[in-house]
Amino acid sequence: MKVIRVVAIALTLGIGAGSTAMADGFKDCTKLDKASWKPASEAEAKAKALGYEVRRSKIEGSCYEVYGVKEGKLFELFYNPEDLSLKHTIAK
Repeated sequence: MKVIRVVAIALTLGIGAGSTAMADGFKDCTKLDKASWKPASEAEAKAKALGYEVRRSKIEGSCYEVYGVKEGKLFELFYNPEDLSLKHTIAK
C-alpha cells in the first residue's frame, strides 16, 4: 500500500509540473483598463526594433503577446500594454 501511495503522489506532482510547463502564456502585465492601453502595433514595433521578424500578435490576459522570429527561432514576447515594457520572453 505504501508503494502505491508513493507512486500516486509522484504521478500527481509530475502531472502538476507538466501542466505548469505546458502553460506557456505570461498573463499578468497590467491592471489598467483596456481602453487606456497603447496600441498593439507599438508593441510589434518594439519587437521589430529588437530585431524580431513579427509574425502576429494577440492579447493574452493583460499582456500583448507578440510572436516573432529571430535567428531562425520562434519567440513569444510579452509586453505591458500600459508602458510597452517587455515583461517576459519565451523561446519556442
